[in-house]
Amino acid sequence: MHEVIETVSRLVRGASLRLGTRLATHGRERGDVPGWVLVTIMTAGLVTALWLVADDRLRELFEEALDGVVGDAP
Repeated sequence: MHEVIETVSRLVRGASLRLGTRLATHGRERGDVPGWVLVTIMTAGLVTALWLVADDRLRELFEEALDGVVGDAP
């Protein structure tokens, strides 16, 4: 019986510590900041590379899309 009480007591202490930490941070989690920085930098690099390679074609597609919506401007 003593082992059961000790186990329950340990679980309650752990839960209260986690709850206290969560309340102290107002529920915000920091997450994996270096990972997000890497993803952001890689995304910016991919966008830049695609833009350099396909700039003329992307510009044509954009102008065609605008012309299709508003009609040919004089």
